[in-house]
Amino acid sequence: MSKNKKDKPKLAIVMTGGGARAAYQIGVLKAIAEMLPSDAPSPFTIICGTSAGAINAASLAAKSDHFKNSVRRMHNVWSNFTSEQVFRIDAFGIIKTVSHLLLAMILGGLGKHSPIYILDRTPLRKLLEKFIDSSVYQRAIEKETLHALSVNATGYSSHQSVSFYHGHSSLKNWKRAQRIGFSTRITVDHLMGSSAIPFLFAPVKINREYFSDGSIRQTAPISPAVHLGADRILIIGNRQIDYELERVSDPKPPTLGEIAGHTLNSIFLDSLDADIERLQRINKTVNLIDDQSREQHGVTLRQIEVQVISPSDDIGKMAAEHAHELPRSIKILLRSIGAYSKTDSSFMSYLLFERGYCNALIKLGYEDTLREKENILHFLRD
Repeated sequence: MSKNKKDKPKLAIVMTGGGARAAYQIGVLKAIAEMLPSDAPSPFTIICGTSAGAINAASLAAKSDHFKNSVRRMHNVWSNFTSEQVFRIDAFGIIKTVSHLLLAMILGGLGKHSPIYILDRTPLRKLLEKFIDSSVYQRAIEKETLHALSVNATGYSSHQSVSFYHGHSSLKNWKRAQRIGFSTRITVDHLMGSSAIPFLFAPVKINREYFSDGSIRQTAPISPAVHLGADRILIIGNRQIDYELERVSDPKPPTLGEIAGHTLNSIFLDSLDADIERLQRINKTVNLIDDQSREQHGVTLRQIEVQVISPSDDIGKMAAEHAHELPRSIKILLRSIGAYSKTDSSFMSYLLFERGYCNALIKLGYEDTLREKENILHFLRD
């Protein structure tokens, strides 16, 4: 590796989870691609993803030598998505999985050796096997267009947040309280495990343990990028940031669907905000200590530049506007748990893999990023 490339800052991108909400990321990437030369490689040599963001991360890393082509391919998939490409929507498939879940709850122990879930993601696995080639990552690393790809998943037995990464040989595994980084060859199993939302989708066995969605117990979503050597990190959020929330009065008790939506929001959204605040506090602290003092006292903390792009609109409410696009079988399922709403549906937003909703999110991500063009160009400098 040349001296110039060694000295060049490593840019990382962190893509969060959230099922269909991850379509927003495609709009962000599309806008960034337009800011770069047409044949430019990916500006992000460290690519980290969790849940549906892990699938986007793997796709982006697969063609790191040509950023615009990579984004174009991802856009073609997401802009034409339908639910049947992600999970089975036929009545027999849904009745089978829901019946298994109900029997497990009534009889107890039925799911002990057969994982329980509501939706069968066999179509998604077939789609990923068609588009994801694990062998390309090592070639990209050797060509120096990729430094590391990281995918987060949560172990059911160990209760650990595991960052599976395929990266440069200089990188080392790490271990912190309830989270570890482990070097491996990223496969479709890792992507399926990272995006396996509990109860909705089946957990996936990787090596000796079953894994579920990487957003669970991921108290530090930015951590993998930091451990992999990032100097600057672009974070794509998946909810509108609103610091002036008002308490509301609602005499009706929440439905099962509303409780599920609240739970998913807590899993996917809250930890990212806290981790960004933590990193910003560390940056302020590091800025108060000069380099000589840090070296003298063995302080290994370093300042890391962060740029955040988040939806300017409530994408839960946007999902309600596109509820009519859902297949009839999924509508019936959501109505049965009180999760089908034409005014607001956080829960529905995770499952609405339909063209109208996905394209609305892509458009929102694109416009939000263009509004931040000056900041993005500054982030991409050098």
